[in-house]
Amino acid sequence: MNATGTSAPLPPFDPICPSSVVPVQIGGKWTAMIVLCLEAGPRRFGELRRHLRPISAKVLAETLDAMERDGLTHRRPVDDGVEYHLTPLGRTLLGLIEHVRTWARANLDELSRARARGTMAG
Repeated sequence: MNATGTSAPLPPFDPICPSSVVPVQIGGKWTAMIVLCLEAGPRRFGELRRHLRPISAKVLAETLDAMERDGLTHRRPVDDGVEYHLTPLGRTLLGLIEHVRTWARANLDELSRARARGTMAG
């Protein structure tokens, strides 16, 4: 359980995540994954950073700032730092993200074959 009482586990992300190859992007490259991490409740910066290992601290901070600017997240000071949570507007992305993830899982093989053909042609 974290300092805010959130004990829900963070969502698992496949290292070869279909969302990393899908040609549909919501916000920045990391926006959808951050939205999924915040779905169950507030998270601190460090918790997000540890879970989204490939992202640099700078890019995570920039993405969270952009998400807050767009009204998708809200930053709240806590005892020894800051935590982030989804706003009602940010929560509206959850259904869209699930549809994109479903599409990616259903079409990953075909998408991968098409991309492989494209790299062979170049």
